Amino acid sequence: MQIGPYTIAPNVVLAPMAGVTDKPFRQLCKRLGAGLAASEMTISDPRFWNTRKSIHRMDHAGEPAPISVQIAGTEPRQLAEAARYNVDHGAQIIDINMGCPAKKVCNAWAGSALMRDEALVARILEAVVGAVDVPVTLKIRTGWCAQVRNAPAIARIAQDSGIAALAVHGRTRDQHYTGTAEYDTIAAIKAMLDIPVLANGDVDSPRKAAQVLAHTGADAVMVGRAAQGRPWIFREIAHYLATGQELPPPSLQEVRDILLGHLADLHAFYGEPQGVRIARKHLGWYAKDRPEHTDEQRAAFRAVVNAAESADAQLRLTRDYFDGLIAAQPLAAA
Repeated sequence: MQIGPYTIAPNVVLAPMAGVTDKPFRQLCKRLGAGLAASEMTISDPRFWNTRKSIHRMDHAGEPAPISVQIAGTEPRQLAEAARYNVDHGAQIIDINMGCPAKKVCNAWAGSALMRDEALVARILEAVVGAVDVPVTLKIRTGWCAQVRNAPAIARIAQDSGIAALAVHGRTRDQHYTGTAEYDTIAAIKAMLDIPVLANGDVDSPRKAAQVLAHTGADAVMVGRAAQGRPWIFREIAHYLATGQELPPPSLQEVRDILLGHLADLHAFYGEPQGVRIARKHLGWYAKDRPEHTDEQRAAFRAVVNAAESADAQLRLTRDYFDGLIAAQPLAAA
């Protein structure tokens, strides 16, 4: 898949997720096979650019190219200025958020709420595309609600405005993340556009990725929640799409080492105690649904690591827990 001058390979992309896709997680997913990883949503209002949160979200030092930064807002001129600011600070692709269903975002008429005003969408896209010399991409949903599935109309506006690629989540805003994603709308959009289209929503396994690509004709799949605690899903999907064969799941030793590396990166990026606090949700995701864990073990693990107040304690307790599982494997096999 080509986005401007950038070849995105493999065609498996990490979805931008607020509070999740920070620099440590983006870099990890790229190392484990993601062809592209967009930043968390950054606000377009310049009054907030110097807050601690924004400074972290706009930190791209050392990230492998292409660096994609997602911006959100409602005012065309402000979004255009935000795009210029982020390009000046390292962004190589600007992504516009018109897909976030969060109430606090939509109540400000940002995110997916913008899909209710197609004229405003056109003004925003034209302003941002005209403001920067890098590719501009867009993320949308199928519509605001089941009765207003206007994603095809927005898609046409996007292409006519010079958008370089379009990601479509197969749910309306009203659905949030409930129910199941539908892909017929994405297929219809792909059939009518010349620009690359990325299919998003419920892509949680290599086989599902292949099915979604076949159903929609999309140029790439975008993985969101399924990557939480499973960053190796990108290499699994990429391998399956390339060979038709499924990779074996990572060993407990590899999961331990990936997790410990992720924790150390979070601690280094945020410092203590923020890094320790942010790491807790990732620890819960890594432990979730692992076949080696019983429900009781998962609960005990979360209770222990959530009690850790220092980076050293969090790393030690995590290592000890996984080493215990690894040591028990021969006994389980016997």
